[in-house]
Amino acid sequence: MCGIVGIWGALPDKRALIGGGCRRMHHRGPDSEGYWEDEGAGLALGHVRLAILDLTPAGHQPMVSACGRFVLILNGEIYNHMELRTRLEAQEKAPAWRGHSDTETVLAAFAAWGIQETLESAVGMFAMALWDRQERELTLMRDRMGEKPLYLGFAGGNFVFASELKALDGVPGFGRELDRRALSLLLRHNYIPAPYSIYSGIGKLEPGSWLTLSGSHLHQAALPAARRYWSVQEARREALERPLSFDSDEKAVDALDEVLATAVKGQMISDVALGAFLSGGIDSSVVSALMQKASSQAVRTFSIGFDDPAFNEAEHAKAVAAHLGTSHTELYVSAQDALAVVPDLAAMYDEPFADSSQIPTVLVARMARRHVTVALSGDGGDELFGGYSRYFRAQRWWDKRQAVPAMLRGPMALAARAGAGMMPMGRGRDQVLKLSEVLGAGHAGLFYRQFVSYWKQPAEALIGADLPQTPFDAPPRDALFEHMMLLDAQTYLPDDILVKVDRAAMAASLETRVPMLDHRVFEFAQSLPLGYKVRDGKGKWLLRQLLYRYVPRELVDRPKKGFSVPVAAWLRGPLKDWGAALLDPARLRADGLFHAAPIVRKWEEHQRGTHDWGTHLWSILMTQAWLDGNKTNTAKG
Repeated sequence: MCGIVGIWGALPDKRALIGGGCRRMHHRGPDSEGYWEDEGAGLALGHVRLAILDLTPAGHQPMVSACGRFVLILNGEIYNHMELRTRLEAQEKAPAWRGHSDTETVLAAFAAWGIQETLESAVGMFAMALWDRQERELTLMRDRMGEKPLYLGFAGGNFVFASELKALDGVPGFGRELDRRALSLLLRHNYIPAPYSIYSGIGKLEPGSWLTLSGSHLHQAALPAARRYWSVQEARREALERPLSFDSDEKAVDALDEVLATAVKGQMISDVALGAFLSGGIDSSVVSALMQKASSQAVRTFSIGFDDPAFNEAEHAKAVAAHLGTSHTELYVSAQDALAVVPDLAAMYDEPFADSSQIPTVLVARMARRHVTVALSGDGGDELFGGYSRYFRAQRWWDKRQAVPAMLRGPMALAARAGAGMMPMGRGRDQVLKLSEVLGAGHAGLFYRQFVSYWKQPAEALIGADLPQTPFDAPPRDALFEHMMLLDAQTYLPDDILVKVDRAAMAASLETRVPMLDHRVFEFAQSLPLGYKVRDGKGKWLLRQLLYRYVPRELVDRPKKGFSVPVAAWLRGPLKDWGAALLDPARLRADGLFHAAPIVRKWEEHQRGTHDWGTHLWSILMTQAWLDGNKTNTAKG
């Protein structure tokens, strides 16, 4: 795991600029720092390294290919790189290997096979930049599911890219005009999805894609269209053409065991200490069980606990660890420990990010880093196997809608909205508003967008709000339940869950790996009939059956609490003064970014306890806290 940064253009003294960017990303790669420049072309590359595979100088980056034509910087891991080496050797296209790093392997693959074939052959998580010295072309690439970040854009006529925005802070011409589209999406979803970033001149390369820039693109300061080598949508389409079937449920469990165990074992390659996050839930317990099965010694597992039993799952994790025989470490944290993280969040996440489970994620990453350099997580199980409770709630609401004749849905939606306006704040009003939303939705995707939105109308709070189209706008091909899972895999998973884990872990110089998001596991899950995911009113049916092979069901069959903290209560208690200062009406009006009145009203209602506006307020608070640390142009563009 590492950090990458690059500049292509006429700027002088690129070494100093790249060096400054590397220092600001030191946490992503504390083991070494590298620089390479093609002075004739005006391109400079920088890399900070967290050494995982081949700890010797043979793994140092930027790395030049054996033929001398290509230069590569890579953030991430290519798990099947030894298989790729074997294939290259069988084709007599392998160079004389200098070491055993995955960077050297994939660089040789690019030289032998080209971009598309190499990307399609690689199994891993990555963001990469490849410079072709002969053609003077720069290719940027991102992994299939979006585990590793990559920002890119133009600054004063120069093309720039980096793993984190802060690496570009010192580049002349790096604009700081806020993107109202990004902020509108932040208020709706509590994260900023690709291809947007907080700044209007910088975007994110989308998962499963690559683009190649030439000198003409640089001269025009225009990005070429990205090309896809894999996508969630295409994987789903292909899966529908070849659905899986099994002679028995036991055979289905066998098949999942094989594909997931292969992914877990593949992600255990490391030349440094490795462990796993273990919450005691289904997903992390499956990953830990398969790790322990593949290991000849006790696997290190980590969990954190809270004194509040409503949020604590540490005792369940401890029981699972004891049964599996892992070497388990747990840390109980107080509210004060968690609150101490809050001042660090804005700088850590580089742009406003408002999933409050970032707090316990930071804590568990910091704890794990004291013992290991790599940790596997169980993320992805809910999106692949139908685990979120919101899927079931949304389905119930959708079923109510379908029972209403189509010609009556519009008038009933208007009547419900009008009725809600006359009702006092409370659950009853919320239910009537939800009814109006589901009746008024044009299709299932738009309904689910509203169902998972926080500020359902961002213009209520954001001055100059501008909502762009997202995957939610496209009419669904699947029935609602499967469409919700697919939408989450396209949006919530890469832009919330994986961002949360990457920034929290890398801030502690910890590499995280997500076996559930091996694309072969994803494609397997997409090929499963829904009945293998949802059965007897519960999600993750097949994943549960697999876990029961390793852990008694009484240890893991319980309601899911989620990896959360009591933000709503904190905003009425220990975070009250902090929040009040950030949401001061005079400050809001002076910044010119938000409408003060609706935000202050929600703050006051939250303080009185008449409504829980914690998640709505958190996105505003995270933006305000981020503004404190960043000199930006908040004027309406």
